Amino acid sequence: MAEIKRLYDVFQPDHYDVYFDINRQNKTIHGKTIITGNADKLEIAVNQKNLVVTEVIADGKPVDFTTDNQAETLNIQLPKTGKVELTITYHTKLTDSMMGIYPSYYQVDGVQKQIIGTQFETTFAREAFPGVDEPEAKATFSLAIKFDEHDGETILANMPEDHVQNGVHYFVPTVKMSTYLVAFAFGELQSKITTTDSGVKVGVFATKAHQANELDFALDIAKRAIEFYEDFYQTPYPLPHSWQLALPDFSAGAMENWGLITYRESYLLLDPNNTSLDVKQLVATVITHELAHQWFGDLVTMKWWDDLWLNESFANMMEYVAVDALNPDWNIWELFQTSDVPAALQRDATDGVQSVHVDVNDPAEIDALFDSAIVYAKGARMLVMVRSLLGDEALRKGLKQYFAAHQYGNATGSDLWQALEDASGLKIGAIMDSWLEQPGYPVVTANVNDQGKLILSQQQFFIGGGKDEGRIWKIPLNGNYPETPQIMDDKTLELGDYQQLRAQNDQPFRLNIGNNSHYIVKYDEKLLQDILHHADTLTPIDQRQLLQDLRLLASAQQVSYADLIPLLVRFSTSHSATVNAEIYQIANSLRMFVEPASPAEQQLRELFDRLSHQQVQRLGWLPKADDSNDDQLTRPFVLNASLYAQNEASIQQAHELFERYQNDLIDLSADVRGLVLKNEVQNFGSEALFTKLLDDYQKTADASFKSDIRLALPNTTNPELIQQIVNNFENAAVIKPQDLRAWYRGLLNNEAGQQAAWDWIRNDWQWLEDTVGGDMEFATFITVTANIFHTPARLAEFESFFTPKLQTPGLTREIKMDLDLIKGKVSLINKERNVVNDTINQVLNK
Repeated sequence: MAEIKRLYDVFQPDHYDVYFDINRQNKTIHGKTIITGNADKLEIAVNQKNLVVTEVIADGKPVDFTTDNQAETLNIQLPKTGKVELTITYHTKLTDSMMGIYPSYYQVDGVQKQIIGTQFETTFAREAFPGVDEPEAKATFSLAIKFDEHDGETILANMPEDHVQNGVHYFVPTVKMSTYLVAFAFGELQSKITTTDSGVKVGVFATKAHQANELDFALDIAKRAIEFYEDFYQTPYPLPHSWQLALPDFSAGAMENWGLITYRESYLLLDPNNTSLDVKQLVATVITHELAHQWFGDLVTMKWWDDLWLNESFANMMEYVAVDALNPDWNIWELFQTSDVPAALQRDATDGVQSVHVDVNDPAEIDALFDSAIVYAKGARMLVMVRSLLGDEALRKGLKQYFAAHQYGNATGSDLWQALEDASGLKIGAIMDSWLEQPGYPVVTANVNDQGKLILSQQQFFIGGGKDEGRIWKIPLNGNYPETPQIMDDKTLELGDYQQLRAQNDQPFRLNIGNNSHYIVKYDEKLLQDILHHADTLTPIDQRQLLQDLRLLASAQQVSYADLIPLLVRFSTSHSATVNAEIYQIANSLRMFVEPASPAEQQLRELFDRLSHQQVQRLGWLPKADDSNDDQLTRPFVLNASLYAQNEASIQQAHELFERYQNDLIDLSADVRGLVLKNEVQNFGSEALFTKLLDDYQKTADASFKSDIRLALPNTTNPELIQQIVNNFENAAVIKPQDLRAWYRGLLNNEAGQQAAWDWIRNDWQWLEDTVGGDMEFATFITVTANIFHTPARLAEFESFFTPKLQTPGLTREIKMDLDLIKGKVSLINKERNVVNDTINQVLNK
């Protein structure tokens, strides 16, 4: 295992002059970087990766150097210590890895074009220029860029352009910042620009393959978000502009480069006249997430990657705080409950999961830290708990102090806790360390003992088994009885005589009101039935939480899955989207208990019809003018269920919509377009339809329409068409590497296509590793596979293929966790299959 050596300990850069000469035609980069800084020793090193260094000059004189490709360093021998100016000349190549400096490809009117963009997080700045590529090594940067420029092209960078001389674009020096936040891009771009109340220029940029109005939504959100953050943080936005750039090829969702944020096109651009509410919410939260980073991550940056959560967890919470302020009618915290919360609870219940704060022992493990369910979702839940404990007034006061103390510098988690403690007087660090440093989370059991006492106890919760190491958390209980303490920090807790407490409070006893704390509750039968008897009085979030906790307990074999089935019927007429999201998550999980095309599956389809029928009748297939937000978000859940139920009326209605819009599918309502196309492929599919949709997929620039086609086509049952999809997995002209995982998951989730997809990933693993192996999302191909597999045969195949890869840096934890995940499902199905199917039968015959 390689050892991480902190180069900043020996050499501290102050300023970089970075010159690039980029030729797109030849795919070459010639560069010269001048670094001024302080050297503590005669032998120093800077990072480089795949750079061919031809000369190193120190203070005007050539010096000896060696390249260590394994350590990704350039080792330099200096004549003296102290202040030094290094000039490093080198060349390298443009690659298609979506890392470093790379081209994005797109078409306009059938003509292939490209724009150049950058992606330097985590450690890819070193692929573009030599430097100390560590978060703590903050410096200022002056960019100078020459390229094979033609008329009509635009160039963007972190800071405004200063001047152009002899074809070289010179940019204003940046503020002090980390290397991974440096960014630039150039190509034929369109834009829309506005100005905030405080004078910050805000712009949205995209290729000319898009309609101009696709930029409007993002521009409005970005402008208002910056104004909101300046007020909430009580700290001005520190740069003259904030550019939002949509890149046609982009591995991550978005990247918070300071002043030049880059996005996947699907996370920035949308058709304001035909986009579903859930997509608008997604785009808004991605934008507000990245803009939150401009302070929390860019202005103040984690000192090292072990505190990555400082960047990501906070931005993840703030995206919801901001959107809630900008569009309060969206009730955006319900999206937090249906996306981040279940992701965190599921992932964090697997033995071996990383803690939010985790040491990094190998450079290859840095990318593996970006576990979205932990560093983003769980970390955000952790900070939601903090916000709930402190209140916004103390939170904002603490943040203002934090930014003032650490701006243009670096910080650790303890620095944040100290600022919040100073502002609130609450020892928040002592409370949060149990959540930050420990993996997993507790289940709090509430039961009335033989003496009639209401007892709470905490224990680590595992799905699929796990070793209980006696961990204890400081749990914000958020109980509805005043006798419940604010924090539970012991293994067990007695609240008093239950009958007396129940009479005094005149309501069922409940914990984690609002579902803001990162734990689940297991009520004994007496307490649970009392809650269910009064379930209609609960808020939608609390109803969802009740169902969600029971689902997780069932997954852990602590209650029976069969007990959930009557509850699905009971809540099936709810008008709440957040409740329906959980109803159909539970219902879809029942599919693992039935064999495809079996009598048991047919019975399950009948249950889906029972659950969805009334809602389909109420909502219909097309949006209505008087739809509530909940109606818009619920419609896809119930229509998808109705299609799985093979409801003839729904199948026919979807088919009629397809026929009505078949010549202009992009005009079909985005709320249902994906389901209409999926239905057509499944029930009316033909080679001609497949060819048409795949052609549309390649030609359209509309990210929502692309997504709908990507949802539909992997559902084909035609073996030849399945093979055609697999053949295109490695054809970037059809399926871009950034979209490959979604295609793979769709085919793997199709019983008819699963074998072909699984054979491909095993046969072509080396190609996959070569293509996306440097990407922080590489390991998620394993996660996707494990989330779908649930049979003994697939478990054996998964284990056989991935066990030899256990020692691969960055994959070890994922493989171990996913093996446990599949083993847990196999055990659960073996134990529960008969009782689940018997209960479905009983419910249907009532």
